[in-house]
Amino acid sequence: MPARTTPPITHLAALASLGTMPALLRQLRGLGGCGQPIRLDGHRTEIHPTTGQILSELHATDLPAGHFLVRCNNRRTTRCAACAETYRRDTYQLITAGLRGGKGTPEQVAAHPRVLATFTAPSFGPVHNRPTGEGGTARPCRCGTRHPDDAPALGTALNSETYDYESAVLWNAHAGALWRRFSIYLRREIAKRAGLTQRAFRHHARVSFAKVAEYQKRGAVHFHSVIRLDGPAGSNTPPPTWATTDLLTDAIQAATTKTTTPGPTIDGRPHTFTFGKQLDIRPIRSADLDGGTELTERAVAAYIAKYSTKGAETATGTLDRPLKFLAELAQLDINDHARRMIRTAWTLGGRRDLEDLRLRAWAHMLGFRGHFSTKTRHYSTTLGALRTARAEWQRLQAQPNPPEPTSTATDETTLVLSHWTFAGTGFTPGESWLAATIHREPTHPEAEGDNQP
Repeated sequence: MPARTTPPITHLAALASLGTMPALLRQLRGLGGCGQPIRLDGHRTEIHPTTGQILSELHATDLPAGHFLVRCNNRRTTRCAACAETYRRDTYQLITAGLRGGKGTPEQVAAHPRVLATFTAPSFGPVHNRPTGEGGTARPCRCGTRHPDDAPALGTALNSETYDYESAVLWNAHAGALWRRFSIYLRREIAKRAGLTQRAFRHHARVSFAKVAEYQKRGAVHFHSVIRLDGPAGSNTPPPTWATTDLLTDAIQAATTKTTTPGPTIDGRPHTFTFGKQLDIRPIRSADLDGGTELTERAVAAYIAKYSTKGAETATGTLDRPLKFLAELAQLDINDHARRMIRTAWTLGGRRDLEDLRLRAWAHMLGFRGHFSTKTRHYSTTLGALRTARAEWQRLQAQPNPPEPTSTATDETTLVLSHWTFAGTGFTPGESWLAATIHREPTHPEAEGDNQP
């Protein structure tokens, strides 16, 4: 959140005249640095379930800001850096728990076969890139130029007239369905190698995974995934003796090759979608091993968490919010490749036979409408559990000496009646300046993540 160079004296004076400045600072500090909080109107009442006595009441109009302020929880760095950082750290903890235990996941998962796999999209036409030769030496692109790392042309089409923008957008729109089908094929391939039927497989082993979606510079989505083999009850049971990293790797390769998902037929042209030929599968070793070339748990968690807060706008220079009208494109400072991807999504979104893809609503995401971070139930903890733990920790910090519960109230619950309505987003000028000057306090200690590979 950028600090204002000149304090808004008029607004600050108005806030000071209310005599609630200390309370307002506490309310703003509780947002943890969020720059675009959600403002809510309404009330919250706690009632004793037996006597009907009102134990406490909270009205938004009585709060220093005049509203109840909650974090926006936007995962995009371009929208809210503070909330995106919290999301990244939570993702780090989620991935780490599935690799070495903790947060309710047993530590023995560290001994289960697991790999880091990266799935890419197929080619839709040649793009500007930085090919490398032996020793990592950069070679000229097809255009004849040796592009630097930050070259704006990287990922853009060599010939925009022949690049298959239609297939690129539709592939993004079907990427989620393609992954779901892959997960089915993967279980089949593992069962085949273990000499089991698909029905019997679930009684011997279970596949657990966590994945994030990332945009390549050309605007196509690809997936980074931690895939793990567990026993039949998930992380709580050891995998069978036949479950090895080599077997898992071989099954992933076979499943990726066989996985296809049907797409629509556009003007007589049928579409079928597959993963690209570039498939990277690397075994994950224990963090206790230090062989220089080993892919450790810590490196994997940091790698995946890094991509959890990045959308199409980070990789391709496109948008981080939906378009209302196609005419807005003319006013945007984006490259021609991203512009054509968005325009193609918008055009396809106008077809009745593609209504279910909602391409106009997701044109700014180049057609992709799936979740950026997903996992199976048994992989590890959940983002919701991590947020609940952090909220409880922050509540306890706000009340350093809470009263001891009485023996008569330990088994009783409290009836909570609340009603909140949306009242807007963001700060007033005075609140914004105050929020920017508050040093962000530490988050829940267990929510901290390490960004170093």
